[in-house]
Amino acid sequence: MKRLRRNSEDPSKPSDPGIPSLYSRDLDRKCGNSSMRLMGVFVVCLMVISVVFSVSVVLRDPPSDGWAFAEARVLEVNPKTVTGLEDGSSPSVEQPKDKLLGDLLIDGFDERSCLSRYQSALYRKELLHKPSSYLISRLRSYETLHKRCGPYTESYNKTLEQLKSGQHTGPSDCNYVVWISFSGLGNRILTLASAFLYALLTNRVLLVDPGVDMPDLFCEPFPEVSWLLSPDFPLINQFDSFNQKSPHCYGNMLKNNNFANSTGSLPPHFVYLHMAHDYNDHDKLFFCDQDQNFLQKVPWLIMKTDNYFIPSLFLIPSFEQELSNLFPNKETVFHFLGRYLFHPTNPVWGLITRYHQAYLAKADERIGIQIRVFDTGVGPFQHVLDQILACTMKENLLPEINMQEPIVSQLGNQRSKAVLMTSLSSGYFEKVRNMYWEHSTVTGEVIGVYQPSHEEYQQTQKQMHNRKAWAEMYLLSLTDVLVTSSWSTFGYVAQGLGGLKPWIMYKPENQTAPDPPCRRAMSMEPCFHAPPFYDCKAKRGVDTGELVPHVRHCEDMSWGLKLVDRQEW
Repeated sequence: MKRLRRNSEDPSKPSDPGIPSLYSRDLDRKCGNSSMRLMGVFVVCLMVISVVFSVSVVLRDPPSDGWAFAEARVLEVNPKTVTGLEDGSSPSVEQPKDKLLGDLLIDGFDERSCLSRYQSALYRKELLHKPSSYLISRLRSYETLHKRCGPYTESYNKTLEQLKSGQHTGPSDCNYVVWISFSGLGNRILTLASAFLYALLTNRVLLVDPGVDMPDLFCEPFPEVSWLLSPDFPLINQFDSFNQKSPHCYGNMLKNNNFANSTGSLPPHFVYLHMAHDYNDHDKLFFCDQDQNFLQKVPWLIMKTDNYFIPSLFLIPSFEQELSNLFPNKETVFHFLGRYLFHPTNPVWGLITRYHQAYLAKADERIGIQIRVFDTGVGPFQHVLDQILACTMKENLLPEINMQEPIVSQLGNQRSKAVLMTSLSSGYFEKVRNMYWEHSTVTGEVIGVYQPSHEEYQQTQKQMHNRKAWAEMYLLSLTDVLVTSSWSTFGYVAQGLGGLKPWIMYKPENQTAPDPPCRRAMSMEPCFHAPPFYDCKAKRGVDTGELVPHVRHCEDMSWGLKLVDRQEW
């Protein structure tokens, strides 16, 4: 320390690089040499330039304004390149090449109001598929329509007055499909995407029932005008009471022959579409061209559904060409619609990014395992655990453990895998975590096992429960490899957003692990669990999974329908 102080007090060293004249005189006095004087000036100039450069770098940083700035600083870093800098400095990283996802999104939103919209590109691989130019064009056209016809616009107010008064004043400039918030979060995400595609196909404006938490979970997807239904909408208090027996239920009206089919008759002001899993044969006529022709005349369609019904839209002849233009690659429908529509709000994005940075970012590979158990009783169940391990090890997703004497691994460049498990129960996570903690792997890989939450049972109406559920779906979508449970819309959302073809674990029967335990999905599309089996032209039953090459039965539900691309499936 004395030596350091002596050096610091040495008058031959400049105490302030900002005062070059004093330093020059000191050199003159000691050496009296002109060449040394020039050398001193040169050194001081370099030091001044260095200071100026440092100041300029600081001035280019955005000003701090508390939490939002701190969150933004973290998210500007590609998580795969972060190596834990203790000094708080930011590493040099490549900024995302395509935050607009091939122009699927538009620029111009306030980025701080919804950090996830553009920052999500930092956490994902580049899109394997690009949206078609036609899809991009139609989305821009829809945004223009929504801006002209959305809540509180002149056209909206005019149409709303007609609905309130019950009087027809001629064709409306704007027609609407209103989506009722209904069922669990996974179902809501899938059905909202379905409703939006239907609105796109029929030139309608999609309006969203806020329910108890939609604004808390999702950012506004359209510029300038909200997609949320205004609270003064005259029918909003009736949404919970709408059912198949409602007078304005389309299926009920068909059943009771309540339509005046004479030429010149006016359509009803609104129609309720019951599209939930318990809909009947009359409700399912929604998927017939003749019925679509009639519905096109109705200004307001109110829709309640818990089904991802998009596969059956591909079986409606009048929509066939438009859908082909929108999605040349059929299995990308939910992938693109989901990435366009569903942006986590800042509180949810904080849950996602903090967890990802803490547990997943540094791993060489990320594996998602989504567990949904439909059995009654208290878990964890041994047959479910056996199935998880059989699937992941048989498909070489996770390594086997060494049952011999524990091997003490030497420090080195061992490959690491982060396993993200999601389940209402913590039991499966604890057993897998302990297995890889207590035993080494035969491959030498290091396995970390993590579970963000274990809520024990589904609590659809709780705000934080749904925030966590949305965050976990999103985190699963950020993994490299995904294993999901049969029949689970939670898993469908994750695979679609991530563009992943998961390994789907078959549904156990009689509390026995199936053999084989799982199979690879034929596409990343969700499954439509309750499709119609009806030929509208022939007016008879038909297997709708055999009509066209790109609509097939699901791997996990033999009667369900899903979109595929490879005809050989």
